[in-house]
Amino acid sequence: MSEKFFNKPFRLNSVLSGAGLQATDLGKSISNHIELIIFTRYGEHRYHNNFGCEIWDLDFELIVSESIWEEKFRKSLLKSITDHEFRIYGTSVHIHITEVENVYPLRKITEIKKKVDISVRALIKTTGEKYFFNTALFLSPLST
Repeated sequence: MSEKFFNKPFRLNSVLSGAGLQATDLGKSISNHIELIIFTRYGEHRYHNNFGCEIWDLDFELIVSESIWEEKFRKSLLKSITDHEFRIYGTSVHIHITEVENVYPLRKITEIKKKVDISVRALIKTTGEKYFFNTALFLSPLST
């Protein structure tokens, strides 16, 4: 496996000017790959139909039980990370969904969104170091 990792997004103007791609460290490279898994819908990758996660199918699903929704998404993401991110092991995924209310007084609009907090914990294979990844997504704005 290559020991050189590149940052995303790729800056093609750097490549065309001869500067090359911006390098990054192993932890940031793993985080970039996990973000790519989260933001890719199943079937979107032409050569790997099982690359991605289920959040895009769950986003438009009526959430009857938040705990069931969280567990479906957690299992989907854990399976994708386990199947596609080979630089970590002992992976655990934690999902927590909350409602966030934004009030816009000038426009007299209240917007309610679902916020999904995602935490991934694992160990890096080459070093044995602990690896942590945290991010949050907002789903389905409901406005009044």
